Amino acid sequence: MKSLESRSDRKKGKKLWRKDGRDPASAEVWTRTPPAAAHKADSAASRRTDHPASLRDSGPVSDYPSSGAAGPEREKIALGSPVQPGLTEPLGAAQQKSAGLEKEERLTRAGRGKRHPGQQPSAPAGTPGEPGKRNRRRARTRLDSPWHRVMEYILLVIGSLLIALSFNLFFYPNQLASGGVSGLSIIADSMFGLEPALTQWALNIPLFFAGLLLIGRNFGVKTAVGSVLLPLLVLLTRELPSLTTNILLASIYGGILLGIGIGLVYRGRGSTGGFSVAAQILHKYTGIGFGLCVALLDGLVIVTAGIFISPEKAMYALIGLFVTSKTINVVQIGLSYSKVAFIISDSVEEIREAILYELDRGLTKLQATGGYTGEDRTVLMVVVGQTEVTRLKELVRSVDPQAFVILSDTNEVLGEGFKLTGPS
Repeated sequence: MKSLESRSDRKKGKKLWRKDGRDPASAEVWTRTPPAAAHKADSAASRRTDHPASLRDSGPVSDYPSSGAAGPEREKIALGSPVQPGLTEPLGAAQQKSAGLEKEERLTRAGRGKRHPGQQPSAPAGTPGEPGKRNRRRARTRLDSPWHRVMEYILLVIGSLLIALSFNLFFYPNQLASGGVSGLSIIADSMFGLEPALTQWALNIPLFFAGLLLIGRNFGVKTAVGSVLLPLLVLLTRELPSLTTNILLASIYGGILLGIGIGLVYRGRGSTGGFSVAAQILHKYTGIGFGLCVALLDGLVIVTAGIFISPEKAMYALIGLFVTSKTINVVQIGLSYSKVAFIISDSVEEIREAILYELDRGLTKLQATGGYTGEDRTVLMVVVGQTEVTRLKELVRSVDPQAFVILSDTNEVLGEGFKLTGPS
């Protein structure tokens, strides 16, 4: 049905209702009456009895001649009882349904109701020009809590401090350029006598803005903070004495301290800028893997150090880079390694009970299909600690000596019985 009520009609109708002393809220919508309904209304009008003029003439009536509302229909319209075109009785439940449809139409125009087929999506109420913004709002999680964000910045500061200490206590005094912007600052110091902290600032800040321009807003506030904070800490700790003059010890222990610092920064979901930004730019525009980009840039720095400083020190710097990568993995994953076992056997239930009640470990049933027989089989998957591997193999062998067992390493297991989940 098509609404025929205009703004002027509504104002006129409200004035007439107020003049007659009735509530205008009960007669909001006026609709065109189809020709069949108009004929029926005309027939009803010819048989009607006389009604008071106040009932026949009061209230707004549609200005379309085809409506033909008269007699009982006009009386019901005037009294505020909407009727469906072609009928002469109030609708009751149908009237409520019509009111619901009107409400849905108003909500749809406001962007909060259902959309009809072919209707374009509209913006939510209060957000003009931003369709779907309310749907894009993600749920608040523990990672979004203020305390967790504070902890991330604390990890960023502590990690940056450890990186600065590794630089001034081990790498810089022994001229070990083990990759990154810090390695370039050591090369610049040996060649031109430039202050390392100033060189790092001169490289970190332009790289950050280049990444912001070429990649987008993937570099958050913590990357900007790390790009400025690390050279500042290097400058503040430059007067600390070196702990060793042995190049091998410096490369090993400097790599360990550097790996701990970078690992803490990563656990805080941060970055110290530098070559990590350059690697992301190179990865985006060349398609080379991000890890390979980092390795190539660090290797280029070590080769440059071998040319301008010393080939021997470049080899020691390579040892420090290897130790750093391993230490980062330990900080992020931990030292505890577990084993995951996949067990294929015809005695699945007996093995399941032995694992549950004798080994006291949970397990998972996986549905699989034999590649040779094509039969459906059940595979048991269980995760155990290093000290439980022998006991697991003994239990499986005692139940089914022909069972097929696959064991593999897993670096980290989160959940009950292993590492408790929580803020990293």
